[in-house]
Amino acid sequence: MADENVNAVSDDSVSEQTEEDIHILKKVRLEKLDSLKERGMNPYEQTRFDYDSKNAEIREKYIPYEEDLNARSGGDAEAFKSLMAENPMNVKIAGRIMTWRNMGKANFIDVRDNTDRMQVYIRMNDIGEEEFKEFKTWDIGDIVGVEGFVFRTRTGEVTVHAKKIILLSKSLLPLPEKWHGLKDQDMRYRQRYLDLICNPDVKDTFLKRSRILSEVRHFLDSRGYLEVDTPVLHTLEIGAAARPFKTHHNALDLDMYLRIETELYLKRLIVGGLDRVYEVGRIFRNEGMDQSHNPEFTTVEMYQAYTDYFGMMELIEQMYREITLKICGKGVITYQGTEIDMESPWERLTMAEAVKKYAGVDYNDWADDESARECAKAHDVEVEEGKNATKGHVLIAFFEAFVEDKLIQPTIIYDYPVENSPLAKRKPSDPAFTERFEYFIYAREMGNAFSELNDPIDQRERFVRQVEAKRATGANAEVDEDFVTALEYGMPPTGGLGFGLDRLVMLLTDSPSIRDVLLFPTMKPF
Repeated sequence: MADENVNAVSDDSVSEQTEEDIHILKKVRLEKLDSLKERGMNPYEQTRFDYDSKNAEIREKYIPYEEDLNARSGGDAEAFKSLMAENPMNVKIAGRIMTWRNMGKANFIDVRDNTDRMQVYIRMNDIGEEEFKEFKTWDIGDIVGVEGFVFRTRTGEVTVHAKKIILLSKSLLPLPEKWHGLKDQDMRYRQRYLDLICNPDVKDTFLKRSRILSEVRHFLDSRGYLEVDTPVLHTLEIGAAARPFKTHHNALDLDMYLRIETELYLKRLIVGGLDRVYEVGRIFRNEGMDQSHNPEFTTVEMYQAYTDYFGMMELIEQMYREITLKICGKGVITYQGTEIDMESPWERLTMAEAVKKYAGVDYNDWADDESARECAKAHDVEVEEGKNATKGHVLIAFFEAFVEDKLIQPTIIYDYPVENSPLAKRKPSDPAFTERFEYFIYAREMGNAFSELNDPIDQRERFVRQVEAKRATGANAEVDEDFVTALEYGMPPTGGLGFGLDRLVMLLTDSPSIRDVLLFPTMKPF
């Protein structure tokens, strides 16, 4: 049987593994597995290993342990050595073999668990000749359990001196080459398990993601919000602009749609008397993919009765500031080489003010829709609605053309035209606009908020217009009559806000792509 370890652990092996190489190495490992089974040592029959220490914890505990023994020895080297022998720091660890240095009858391996790597010293005289011979047939990537005591090598490295080592699971595929690692970005997304094994820094991103979500929940829970769950499967394709994924319920013989938002069900709960609710919801949109979009993603939506969009501005600004400090340890962070100030008060501009500031165009100078369209033409601004464009449509087009890419520091843009805000309440002082805001960081829209529309008559009229526009594109959209019915029972004045959790994680982990913060992003099959 071939000895794979000769090549697997060589520091001189720097060539990338080909598919043929991997096939040969897998064949060798399968032969080793068959040999183990023939001798009654099937590693997959191991059911548990009760480790008592994590590698990172061992490092933390060893220094005070060493200092204590040194103090007790009075600084005498021989007395210190004797105390170490009499009071060993015994540990049991488990993890994956990542490197292997063969020194004849004594070997060093690195074992990695979910906290850190740990050097392990294995000597034939300690574990027995037969056991050592067996150990030498194992491979990089195998999962092992180790019992032993902790010491420091001459080079100062904290190490576990093994008294016993057992094979817990056999790795049949070789890990990527030592010097190359897993670099292919596409493969990293497709085989995230291999990415996590080979690139420990990746794990830190997802640990931070979990902490960020925990802090979001803590922030809202501490302010009296109730976390709830609402349906993922909907019977209606509602009139919102996003395209849904369609499925079929066999028992009901009914076409259904995966949700594109959690909003309407959460507002039903406000009607029902739950004054502060939120949901961390998985959302599905049948649309394109890019650096900041994935077909399935996570949003946090929150609704609070008896407040408005200004109340939600205060809430989200405070949330981002507190979470940034807790996760990053400071209020000014760096994202993709740009310094972002999350600590100072955010700039607030109406959409009209922002367009005037960055495009030099004043909405109030447009006498009517025609003059707005002429202004757009003069500035080479393309308006999707063409000859049917209103002043509101043109203002939105100017904002997208001249403003969005300038909003690097946290900025709130508020008072949106009614044309693109079907669920927001109109401004009493100017019904052409709604009490809506979005906030932007690094020229990226991060969240959306309203003073929620609670007029059932106005809401139904807007739903009808929205559905008609969507049906014109061939969609099978319908008005959510039950939601309108809920509003007819009366919904208090309410502020609502939703933001993409994935984009927040991107920001706080300095990740350039949404795929970097999703464990399993959507990928086209090979």
